[in-house]
Amino acid sequence: MILRTTFEVPAAAEKWYLITSLDDYSRLILYAELLKQETSWAHIMSLQSVFLKYGLPYSCYVDCHSIFRFVQGRDSLWREHKFLTDDTNPQWKRVLDDCGVKVTYALSPQAKGKIERPYQWLQDRMVRTCVRNNVTDIRQARTILGQEVQRYNYRQVHSTTQEVPFFRFQRALKEKISLFREFAVKQPYRSAKDIFSLRTERVVDPYRRISLKNLPLTINHVSPGNVVEIRVYHLENGMSELRFWNKGCLADIKQVKTADLQGVQF
Repeated sequence: MILRTTFEVPAAAEKWYLITSLDDYSRLILYAELLKQETSWAHIMSLQSVFLKYGLPYSCYVDCHSIFRFVQGRDSLWREHKFLTDDTNPQWKRVLDDCGVKVTYALSPQAKGKIERPYQWLQDRMVRTCVRNNVTDIRQARTILGQEVQRYNYRQVHSTTQEVPFFRFQRALKEKISLFREFAVKQPYRSAKDIFSLRTERVVDPYRRISLKNLPLTINHVSPGNVVEIRVYHLENGMSELRFWNKGCLADIKQVKTADLQGVQF
């Protein structure tokens, strides 16, 4: 289960976003992070963190936020929302498709009750601790979050399962009743960067070039007129790796400044 919400501390001058992932069986918190901005990339990185560390789950259970699901007529005052027709796959959903992980959507807050309870507890405890310590910086809050998650996962007996989440998770693996399976990069892809990425497409012009907003790029090993799929992976040094795919083959790799990709629609 994945849950996201805003997180406000009175002494802080900004709003933060809390993203968590919880294993349904053990109640183990697989991922928890505070961010200044909620984006598709942030959620893709949460998938990468969970899948590479724990493996692939059978299914992800989420709400109907636009990062997770395209809903026709979502912003229209005149058209009824259609929850059963997904005409476009958002970036986050494309990652799950590549991994072979199903998605289940909660259509109401009540449907997320199992994760809402520990999530509300974590949020309340975080706010109180941040107030008590006069936290004003997100780095301080992240330290507190890490401590709370560590305590919850490894020391706290869950009120429903009557087990410590980490030990229940490990027992499920040992008894082979866990639905997690090992992550592997499927052919024809070469790297996890091809999977946990933002995607867009461009047509190569007669000069073997494409343009990402105002950023022109020359593409090797692709004939003019062909469509290339660009898989973008943000690196930690302010750069992004662009991996160009054409007809099931990795045609080229380039690195550009992440700031130069601002305004590109993914």
